[in-house]
Amino acid sequence: MIRAVLFDVGGTLHRVHASPELAIQFSRLLLRRLEEAGIRLPIGAQALAPLLRENAEDYKHRSEQSQTELPAARIWNEFYLRDFQIGEERLAPLAEELSVLYDAVRVRNEPRPHMRETIQTLHDMGLVQGVISNIISATFVPRLLEDYGIAPYMACVVLSSTAGVRKPAAAIFEKAARACGVPCGEMAYVGDTLSRDVLGCRNAGVALSIQIRNPSIAHRDTAFAGTGLAPDALIDELDEIPGIIRAFNA
Repeated sequence: MIRAVLFDVGGTLHRVHASPELAIQFSRLLLRRLEEAGIRLPIGAQALAPLLRENAEDYKHRSEQSQTELPAARIWNEFYLRDFQIGEERLAPLAEELSVLYDAVRVRNEPRPHMRETIQTLHDMGLVQGVISNIISATFVPRLLEDYGIAPYMACVVLSSTAGVRKPAAAIFEKAARACGVPCGEMAYVGDTLSRDVLGCRNAGVALSIQIRNPSIAHRDTAFAGTGLAPDALIDELDEIPGIIRAFNA
């Protein structure tokens, strides 16, 4: 019996759109905020944007291997801005702000169709709801849920930035289960990747894994082609979820 439905955020509750223009816009803002804090970098926004992308990919690869999340100040110092030897102590007062901007300005987030209606329907069905998200900011997701008008429906919000562990580690799902008061064996989880979401469900013994199609990140799952790893349900739209839960519980 499914008693809880938990969600990924990026790619699941909303689509994430990236572009070179947004990357440069973010780099320009980043440079300005650093300069206001007395940190002047010897680089322009045009050159910084691809460097940030390369360093962020390196961190993503490292964190996916270790399934751990470093504190934001360490991420910015040791990875994202490592070429400039700024120092963790100088970056610490800015780290959370920069981490929010990283997900708010560097990309454009577009809520998926039927998001609010689906959350309301699941609530009316008596299901506990929550979020599990890999993210370097501690405040971006809670603010986003407020902006989307769905924060009151979320019994738990578990973030890798505060948990110190990332999907697909079983520990982050188990932490969410404790926070929501529903064991993994009575939980459904909705995400957009095999490598983090579906595999994480399998690692933690989540009863029902639902994957929503997201072609923009399909390249991250190429290593799992032909392995047999697959979700219990594959969907195109969020409003398919209530029917899947009803069928499972029946």
